[in-house]
Amino acid sequence: MADSEAEKAGVCSSKNERLSTAMKRTSEWIFSQEIPSDVTVHVGEASFSLHKFPLVSKCGLIRKVVSESSDGDLTSIELPDCPGGAEAFELAAMFCYGINFEIGTENIAMLRCVAEYLEMTEEYAIGNLVGRSEAYINEVALKSLAGAVSVLHMSQTLLPTAEKVKLVSRCIDAIAFVACKDTQFSMVDWWADDLTVLRIDIFQRVLVAMMSRGFKHYSLAPLLMLYAQKSLRGLEVFAKGRKKFEAQHEHEKRVVLETIVSLLPREKNALSVSFLSMLLRAALYLDTTVACRLDLEKRMAAQLGQAALDDLLIPSYAFTGDTLFDVDTAQRIMVNYLDLELELDANEEQRIPSSSSSGELQRVGRLMENYVAEIASDRNLSVSKFINIAELIPEQSRVTEDGMYRAIDIYLKAHPALSDMERKKVCSLMECQKLSREACAHAAQNDRLPVQTVVQVLYYEQQRLRDVMNGGVAEVKLPAAPAKLNIYSNETAAATVSDELSLLRRENADLKLELVKMKMKMREFEKASLSSSPQTNTNTNTNTQLQGDKPPLPKKSFMNSVSKKLGRLYPFVRADGIASNTKGRVRPAKDRRHSVS
Repeated sequence: MADSEAEKAGVCSSKNERLSTAMKRTSEWIFSQEIPSDVTVHVGEASFSLHKFPLVSKCGLIRKVVSESSDGDLTSIELPDCPGGAEAFELAAMFCYGINFEIGTENIAMLRCVAEYLEMTEEYAIGNLVGRSEAYINEVALKSLAGAVSVLHMSQTLLPTAEKVKLVSRCIDAIAFVACKDTQFSMVDWWADDLTVLRIDIFQRVLVAMMSRGFKHYSLAPLLMLYAQKSLRGLEVFAKGRKKFEAQHEHEKRVVLETIVSLLPREKNALSVSFLSMLLRAALYLDTTVACRLDLEKRMAAQLGQAALDDLLIPSYAFTGDTLFDVDTAQRIMVNYLDLELELDANEEQRIPSSSSSGELQRVGRLMENYVAEIASDRNLSVSKFINIAELIPEQSRVTEDGMYRAIDIYLKAHPALSDMERKKVCSLMECQKLSREACAHAAQNDRLPVQTVVQVLYYEQQRLRDVMNGGVAEVKLPAAPAKLNIYSNETAAATVSDELSLLRRENADLKLELVKMKMKMREFEKASLSSSPQTNTNTNTNTQLQGDKPPLPKKSFMNSVSKKLGRLYPFVRADGIASNTKGRVRPAKDRRHSVS
């Protein structure tokens, strides 16, 4: 507000200076003629003391005013609607007095309009100002692109007279003709900066005329980007909340934005995703039409594979105390992307999937995972919103579940008051068997996860270790987590894996040592039994007679002791390598007569 008021004050000051200068020069002309003035012409706030004769001889309007006046001695004439104001009338008066001045592209539009207003045509004087200004426009100004742009820029302040004399339309046609004629203007050049100062309606007419003459719509993208950046300057689209503007100022920016969106080329990749994101932020900030916002969302979805995380992190401009970021808008963009992928698959069922398409899908999947992890720390993000947006991530794009686990862990940490049921729903978003080694090691010690989830993680990790021990035949080994998605320090992960391997080596060494000891004991027992075989047989017969028909007591075998050791290594696996399943299990009845253990 302060800047605009200061700017207005500066404009008024410069205007008053021009008016005083104009009146001073006019007085000098009159004094130089040594003839007292007989009429005062009022143009806006300025007054010019002049002579009727030179004005009436060339200005049809003033001749009519003087002739139609009831006052025989008219001394004052009011010209409130003079195009160009006092500055333009001063040039017209100088022309009437025969005073030389320079005509250029900066003042030709003003001269042509004021000549039309004052009716300075050939009917009243040969070589009058209308004919002279028309000659310069046709022979000089409109012959070059720079001249046409300059005249058009000045013409937008002279409406509606500039439209009446077709000055605006002729400048637009000249710009379109020159731009499409020369190949050097196939891309936006130096004149683009001049076009950005045009009013949005005239700017739109220029682009439409260029396209009608064959200028490629795709090539207009840089020009639209430049115009949008200049016209939407001042909008704090990267901050939460909205800055208050004057109603008229906000309406003007809203019209500009909606017009720019309607002019955007439809070709894919014509505009960057970051630029589309900036336009979408501005559209939400200015509360444009729903059609405008949905159009930008679909355009972003079509190029989501090129987007960065910041492009989706659109602030929420509402003051309702809702989420920090506009999650609903990001969710619609992701849904539009998935819909486009389904349409593409339906139209190209016979197409062999290419590596580029699968690579783009994986990039989008990582982008979505990073977005979910970024918004997970928002305490106002409800469980339903978190689950709904996380479920949009395509399964085929997730090589590992580390990104999903990272988002879930951040969400559980930021929302410690969740119930057990809510935590289970959140954790059901990931598949534990697709976690990397580092993620499994972290999840096994994560007290924020439900017990059921931790059990699943331990089970699949034990299964993976068993497959590694058996040569890795049963399952394909999952890759480790990418460095970007790894939420654990490399030192901690390496230390955990090293500790597990060391424990396995120690227990393996203990088993080998115990096996050697048992073999030595077996040999000693065999030697002792061979040396005392008669006594042993006698004792055996005596024991048999005392026991009668009772079967012998079971003895602890070497396999039993080894099985216990293996059980400590694989708590979910039986000694025969088959996973235990107590539910629904039926134990076969033993035949006591033939039992050996």
